[in-house]
Amino acid sequence: MNRYEIRVKGHLDQHWSEWLGGLAIAYDRDDNTVLRGTLLDEAALHGVLMKVRDLGVPLLAVNHVEQSSRREAQHQEGAYFR
Repeated sequence: MNRYEIRVKGHLDQHWSEWLGGLAIAYDRDDNTVLRGTLLDEAALHGVLMKVRDLGVPLLAVNHVEQSSRREAQHQEGAYFR
């Protein structure tokens, strides 16, 4: 399993989380949406990216996130960044 952070332009409502593979939804200072979470493999990542495409929101970044510790990852999950 791999941990990812996907940033898209604009504000996606929280109800999209389940449809987007259960990724947590947070927001950055520019009110863009940050999707974070663990995906099974690259096929699952591509599936989420196709759904982002289907929503018609611009993709800003996709990052593979190294977990420095389980506690830190849990702290960041679902956080609202302002």
